[in-house]
Amino acid sequence: MIDRQENTRSPLYGIGLKVLSVAVFVIMSTCIKATAPHVPPGEAVFFRSFFALPAIVTWLLWRRQLRTSLKTENHIGHFWRGLVGVTAMFLGFTALGLIPLPEAVTIGYAAPLVATILAAMFLGERIRFFRMSAVFAGMLGVILVLSPRLTILHDGDTGAIQAVGALCALMGAVFAAMAQIFVRKLVNVEKTATIVIYFSLTSTSLSLLTMPFGWVIPELREAALLVTAGILGGVGQIFLTESYRYAETAVIASFEYTSMLMALAIGYFIFAEVPTPAMLGGAALIMLSGLVILLRERQLGIERARSRKVMTPQG
Repeated sequence: MIDRQENTRSPLYGIGLKVLSVAVFVIMSTCIKATAPHVPPGEAVFFRSFFALPAIVTWLLWRRQLRTSLKTENHIGHFWRGLVGVTAMFLGFTALGLIPLPEAVTIGYAAPLVATILAAMFLGERIRFFRMSAVFAGMLGVILVLSPRLTILHDGDTGAIQAVGALCALMGAVFAAMAQIFVRKLVNVEKTATIVIYFSLTSTSLSLLTMPFGWVIPELREAALLVTAGILGGVGQIFLTESYRYAETAVIASFEYTSMLMALAIGYFIFAEVPTPAMLGGAALIMLSGLVILLRERQLGIERARSRKVMTPQG
């Protein structure tokens, strides 16, 4: 019954869920950024992970998947995916406190570019000239965004802080790409619900290890923002997971870039952050490269499907 209902849904439904997830994650990042001057990133990771659990557990109960989602024999795989993912989150939250929101979001777009390279190195995926050219162009865009921030000697302490923030955002993208590789391996043997719940549990546990490094008692406003960020993180994860059930990855993945428009608006109106020409130019180059890779992935997927259909015995 559920499958028949899902099949009647238009891919536009999946696109809508994807855009909703992007909006929720940008608002979540805004909450984290608003608390960054006082709350350490490790503590923010804990709130983001722990308070996401109620939303995720409720979703799994509604789908009657909670009990089955906890069954796994690949605890080591989930641990490494969680460790890499929580590191990416920690670095990303650190960057949010040091550089403008649009720049942190833009540099984060490097993750799928890096993932393409890592997939070739560790998963044996072939990267032909077309995709490699797109990756190279995207990396040039990343350098364009980073270049104004890597001027430590010219801007004194402020420049040094922004340089650290930019590097944290870049390393966060690298670790996010590594997380994508772990997820690609896990999806071959695990349910999506299992990957989601174990990541939240692992990231919550690992974030507690940062307590000796300066956790603080958040003010009431900060606590409200952090709890909200956690709940939004869980809701965003649900929207994201559900979106891939109604449309192909190649169709909806490109809508990730709508976060750029949201980040620009929030950065300007809430944090008074004015985007620089270098940031806008780099963002355009990165997004164009990402879209090219997505289109190429879709074409390759169609070709592989045709090949399997031809090779499958008929009758």
